[in-house]
Amino acid sequence: MGNVFEIRFHGRVGQGAVMAAQTLADAAVREGYHAQAFPYFGAERRGAPVQAFARIDKKKIRLKSQVYAPDLLVVLDASLFEMEPVTAGLRRGGRIAVNTPLRPEELDIGKGSEAITATADATSIALDSLKMPIVNTAMLGVLCRVQDLVTIEAVMEAIQERFGEKLGALAGRVNAQVAWRAYDNATVGLASGKRELAEARQWLPSWDEIPIGTSLRAGSFDGVEIGPGSARHNLTGWWRWATPRYKKDKCIRCLRCWWSCPDAAIIRLDDDYMRWDFDYCKGCGICAEICPVDAIDMIRGVHRWE
Repeated sequence: MGNVFEIRFHGRVGQGAVMAAQTLADAAVREGYHAQAFPYFGAERRGAPVQAFARIDKKKIRLKSQVYAPDLLVVLDASLFEMEPVTAGLRRGGRIAVNTPLRPEELDIGKGSEAITATADATSIALDSLKMPIVNTAMLGVLCRVQDLVTIEAVMEAIQERFGEKLGALAGRVNAQVAWRAYDNATVGLASGKRELAEARQWLPSWDEIPIGTSLRAGSFDGVEIGPGSARHNLTGWWRWATPRYKKDKCIRCLRCWWSCPDAAIIRLDDDYMRWDFDYCKGCGICAEICPVDAIDMIRGVHRWE
């Protein structure tokens, strides 16, 4: 290896991207390398996009910036390709690991992008083995298929140690087996893209970040004055990994889902039936859990129903 090898993780809060980066660094150290790992957070709410970074080198690493030109991209949620310029900066010859049931040839990674890619349905593997959609250890297995610095054996040992310390020895062993299963099931091929890369979102300050005395241009929407940072510009419905599907014929109009929704994404209609605002529903599943007649199902993926 010549220069430092840089990895960028794209995921969502709650999927374990940060712990994945830290565990990969642990595995690299086991293989005799120097390594570092660190996160970059936006909104710290479950489902919000998050990035994490890792570097691996034979010599001591002094660079402390974010990773802007990665050699390897690890994408824990394929829907992020539609939200962010995920492949921006990927080096020529760089590789990608993606959580998706699609084969690499079926994946659209953005116009002008082409890379050797490993894919696996990490979400299904995590749900089957861990009973929750935390895909970090599965994706550590997938990334081992497209890089040759860190072995799957070193990754599994690092998982057992780190997860074992935090969650107990059994959790360490189970998560290590999840990594092996994803490694064994991953498909490697050439991925390319046709759609335009998503644009990076403009940073807008929240009310507590604005310096005292700052003047801001007023705006309006439907007659209501708004300013920078409005939720109008940040459609959090893309954060969900599953979408509620409402079965109106089973609904008894008890209103439990309506008053339990933490994001006010359920709209009560004049006849006391419900409608979901899928621009802002984060798919937390509380409505489905609290419904006494099973009138709401959680369907994996980002969907929109009338």
